[in-house]
Amino acid sequence: MDWIVTEIDGKVASIAADYRHFKRIAAEVAALPPESVGSVGTRKISTEELHEAAQFLTWEDLRLFGSDFQKKVWKGLYDLSHSGDELRLYSYSELASLVDNPLGVRAVAHAVAMNPVAYVIPCHLIVPKESMDKVNDIKATALSTLFKGSDLYLLNSIEVGEYAYGSELKRELIKLQLGK
Repeated sequence: MDWIVTEIDGKVASIAADYRHFKRIAAEVAALPPESVGSVGTRKISTEELHEAAQFLTWEDLRLFGSDFQKKVWKGLYDLSHSGDELRLYSYSELASLVDNPLGVRAVAHAVAMNPVAYVIPCHLIVPKESMDKVNDIKATALSTLFKGSDLYLLNSIEVGEYAYGSELKRELIKLQLGK
């Protein structure tokens, strides 16, 4: 699969499977003073290149257009994959708490859905709370097995939730990033 990377002055403004973010970014750039933008361009990369880019792109390498609240949620998402902790799935409720808005689950979910930088800002790792409950039940049951729950992750048995490019691609990105 090819991913479309939109860059402004060498900073990543979006990574998407289509041009859905480009119109909004173009409108944002058009509203800026002409001298504040040197170049805008797009290029295509493979999923493998996207995976590599996610490992080295820093928050400062991104040029994001969104509300302060959206950027706060996106930064929270970004930090999940760059904290040094083992990556895992999170519920929307957990993410809302992580960004200090525990009562704003729907607002956080909306910001997640508006994420312009696929995979690098790992919105695909956010799943419905019911799915996280099921994962936790599976893990608890697995601890009583011979393998004690290690490597037992039944991704295909849970609902991963909505994703702009479809739930099957979301599952594939989860598998790629979590190495499961």
